[in-house]
Amino acid sequence: MNYERMLDKEVTPSESDIVENIGERAQLWKRIHEYMAASCDFERELKFYAKKYGWTVRYRKSGRTLCSFFPEAGAFSALIVLGSKEAAKVESVKEKLNANVRSVFVQTEQLRDGKWMWIRVLEESDVESIKMLLGAKRKPKCT
Repeated sequence: MNYERMLDKEVTPSESDIVENIGERAQLWKRIHEYMAASCDFERELKFYAKKYGWTVRYRKSGRTLCSFFPEAGAFSALIVLGSKEAAKVESVKEKLNANVRSVFVQTEQLRDGKWMWIRVLEESDVESIKMLLGAKRKPKCT
C-alpha cells in the first residue's frame, strides 16, 4: 500500500496544509488531536521524522514520546510503541479494539525496545481503539 506522506523537509506544513492533504478523513485527524489536547499533558510538536516518513505531529514530555501521527494523502498513520508491560495491559483488553487495530497489535512483534505499531487511521473506530492503546501507555487526565 502506498502512503503518500509529506516528505519535503524544506516545506514545513501548516495545520491547514495537513488537513487539506488528509482530505475526507480530516475529521478523524482533528478528533484525535482534540482528544490529545484534552486528555494528555504532553507537548505537541511538528517534526520532520525522516526522509522515508516525512512530517509528523508527535506528543512528547520529558524527552519521552507518547505517540506520533503521520499525515498522508487521504488518511494518516499513528505510531505507538508499547513496552512489554503496556502490551500486557492491552493484551487483556484486545477484544475491545476494532479489527484493524487488533490485527496490528497481534501481528506486531514485541521487540526488546517495544512493540512498534503502525496504524493507518481510516475510520472512527480506529480513533477509539488508539485512545485505548494510549490509555495503556498513560492514564488520561480526563475522559
